Amino acid sequence: MPPSHAAALGLVYTWTSATPGAPGRARTALRRALERLELSEDVITDAVLAASELVGNATDHATGPYEMMLRRTAVELICEVYDYDPRIPEIPAFPATGVFAPHPEGRGGGLEALSACLSERGRGLHIVDQLTGGAWGFRLPGDGTKVAWMVIPGA
Repeated sequence: MPPSHAAALGLVYTWTSATPGAPGRARTALRRALERLELSEDVITDAVLAASELVGNATDHATGPYEMMLRRTAVELICEVYDYDPRIPEIPAFPATGVFAPHPEGRGGGLEALSACLSERGRGLHIVDQLTGGAWGFRLPGDGTKVAWMVIPGA
């Protein structure tokens, strides 16, 4: 990444497509950074899960190197994942109800809904959407990179 990214934002983790276990290492680095900010365990767990989806998408579908950064504005904490694929992915249609909503007959939801959701490609962004309350997206800074970003709720 250009040095201006690292200078302007708090670098959490950097990796390439050849980095062994990069998604797990990125999750660990983010968890440590959020713990230093003394956020609640629930906030950290949700943020790490949502960011893990963005990291996985970048690693699986875009060219590297990759970086994860944290940025604080006056009102929110934002996690950003940079890659070198300037194409914005197609965003799947999200269900009108929550991803983990119970089945109308009182069955399902919870782990069953999560398993079904994860068994299909493209469902990870549904998880990001749910965990961030819809406060996420992509942007193109104009320097050949793409940024997947998400607001960390409760931070």
